[in-house]
Amino acid sequence: MTPAEVDQMKENVAKVKERLNRAAAASGRRSEDIRLIAVTKYVDSQVTRNLVESGCHCLGESRPQLLWEKGEKLQDLEVEWHLIGHLQRNKIRRSLLFADTIHSCDSLKLLHAINAIAAETQRRMNCLLQVNISGESAKQGFALSELEAVVVEVQSLSNIQLNGLMGMGSLGGDLDLNRKEFSQLRESLEKLQSHNGGNVNLRELSMGMSSDFEVAIEEGATMVRVGSTLFDGLM
Repeated sequence: MTPAEVDQMKENVAKVKERLNRAAAASGRRSEDIRLIAVTKYVDSQVTRNLVESGCHCLGESRPQLLWEKGEKLQDLEVEWHLIGHLQRNKIRRSLLFADTIHSCDSLKLLHAINAIAAETQRRMNCLLQVNISGESAKQGFALSELEAVVVEVQSLSNIQLNGLMGMGSLGGDLDLNRKEFSQLRESLEKLQSHNGGNVNLRELSMGMSSDFEVAIEEGATMVRVGSTLFDGLM
């Protein structure tokens, strides 16, 4: 990246953080309770390095292979990696070497497989349940009606630390619809908190992307996954 592009990135990061701070204040929340997950799926390792140096230390990758590649190349940096895209069972083992949190746990088979491999490596893996809050057939995840039974089953998976829920609002830019979906996810999390204890501590809501993260914050998001806005003027 040129010096001008690096400056542009720093400006973009500052603007996103300011928007996050304003949304938090408007909803009576503390900005430090909301983590910006900078999504790096469209950029290479060098741009990702510049992003970290611009102040983003929580990074989100959609593809496990890119998580492995960037995790290896950037291991000299202080980075907390979040896997936010679909994870196939044959990619779990290597992904656990890099991911701090897996947002996209979308089936009980996947959760059982993560638990088994985490047990082999003697760790407890931070996980979120991916919920299909929009009902769109192209999206994966649990239905809201399935969540309680899933949480109860996860209580027996001692190498998973279940921390919350992840959801994506409907595509199309209808912020009122997105707000309704985010509100439903928050309400579901609150109901499920009666199961907290042991390896279940449901406190995280990962929701909101570049187009709707402020609405997500207003509805209770504790993590927002922002990508394209951080690279305005650079791509």
